[in-house]
Amino acid sequence: MNKVYAKGLVAAAAAVLLPMGAAGAYVQSSPDLGKVEGRCRPGEQGPALLVQVVGLKDHNGQLKLEVYPANDKDFLQDDNILINEGKVFRRVEQPVGKDDPVELCVRIPGPGTYAVSVLHDRDGNRKFGLSVDGVGFSGNPKLGLSKPKAARSSVVVTTNGLARIGVVMNYRTGLMSFGPLRKK
Repeated sequence: MNKVYAKGLVAAAAAVLLPMGAAGAYVQSSPDLGKVEGRCRPGEQGPALLVQVVGLKDHNGQLKLEVYPANDKDFLQDDNILINEGKVFRRVEQPVGKDDPVELCVRIPGPGTYAVSVLHDRDGNRKFGLSVDGVGFSGNPKLGLSKPKAARSSVVVTTNGLARIGVVMNYRTGLMSFGPLRKK
């Protein structure tokens, strides 16, 4: 193989591989993606969301909070796709605990508009179960049969410090309807 052809082949391979992430390798989906970037640490300064989760059905299982770009194409997109495209994705998970309301803290890159989802994984299986689990979004949109629009599920952060928001959880209330729990 001549040197000119080999250099051209290497350049072509680089052009294909470079968009696959800053590390040069395609990032596979994992439950741990976004956790290091999302974790709030005691005494750490900088932009973060403190999310107060209200309306929990019970205190079983885990809460998973995820931060997405606030556009319909990227909202609720697979974590690895967002990371490989260099887009915002943050995740925190914690046991529900006994506190009421529950608060979750997640780091964000800086001021901007983000879409936030919270999953109440009541059975701890790490996926959304239509008849078991609860879900909530920033902006607290009314839920229908499809995912909410990013514009209705977003929060505008204007500070480089701690911004507070509330998320009301929704659970299955009928055959194919979701909503907040009714107070008894």
